[in-house]
Amino acid sequence: MPIKVLLPNAFQKHTNNVREIESTAANLPELVKDMEARFPALRQHLRGEDGQVRKFINFYVNEEDIRFLGNEGYAFQDGDEVLVIPSIAGGSV
Repeated sequence: MPIKVLLPNAFQKHTNNVREIESTAANLPELVKDMEARFPALRQHLRGEDGQVRKFINFYVNEEDIRFLGNEGYAFQDGDEVLVIPSIAGGSV
């Protein structure tokens, strides 16, 4: 049951410029573990000191926010496309 995972430009310096991976993760916790195993430098950007996925990292499955699909309980389906999007804040004075 492969899913396609699209990684943001902001993460690509930690993934050797890899923009897309396939994963057989069954759910979000497995996907995060898979991403960290492939790209150990991502761990500090994906998880806080408490080990939880950072609140500003958003996951979309087929363009739907995973929080509305059941979040960590959502079971990925064959062919799902997962977007990983870190929130970006800032502005000018």
